[in-house]
Amino acid sequence: MSYIIGILPQLAQGFIITLQVFVITLIISIPLGIIFAYLLRVPIVKWILNFYIWVMRGTPLLLQIITVYFGLPLIGITITNRLLSVLIAFVLNYAAYFAEIFRGGIGAIPEGQYEAAKVLKLSKWQTTRLIILPQVVKIVLPSVMNEVINLVKDSSLVYVVGIMDVTLAAQTAMNRDITLVPIYIAGLFYLAFNGILTIIAKITEKRFSIYK
Repeated sequence: MSYIIGILPQLAQGFIITLQVFVITLIISIPLGIIFAYLLRVPIVKWILNFYIWVMRGTPLLLQIITVYFGLPLIGITITNRLLSVLIAFVLNYAAYFAEIFRGGIGAIPEGQYEAAKVLKLSKWQTTRLIILPQVVKIVLPSVMNEVINLVKDSSLVYVVGIMDVTLAAQTAMNRDITLVPIYIAGLFYLAFNGILTIIAKITEKRFSIYK
């Protein structure tokens, strides 16, 4: 027990990095995904966005992180801040997934609801904010939460550029002390955090259940 207590501060400090990657990626990638989902309805732009989404979803996130941090300097673009380079890769990757999810949600709304809003003389912004988005959120919420939980686990990929997150901290302690205990403690960090997110998802789903 004393060993676990001894390594907890190091792991907790690493988990703060994990939380930073998680929070910043979500804050930027979800709105960006919604914007992309709407832009996918624009004829010319949709070809570019479809190609971007195809690349992001069709290649591993690990490869995208390596490309941003190690590949871009080869063409003269250097991002010296490792956390920033990781965040760019995460945001681009998750925005593509969220764009696909929200595109499906928007497409599921019957055209009659747009026509009804027009009859009520609602503006496009009012129609989107008051009628469309609440229903879209209800439809896409399970898929979004799956991606959110994937994001928690994917955040461990930051080790590839040497950022000391909870996984790398655990691996370092494991190699130093020749024991598997740190890596299992790190797993408990992820498990507890995903448990909290699952509870939040259920509460949110219940709140949006009024939109049928």
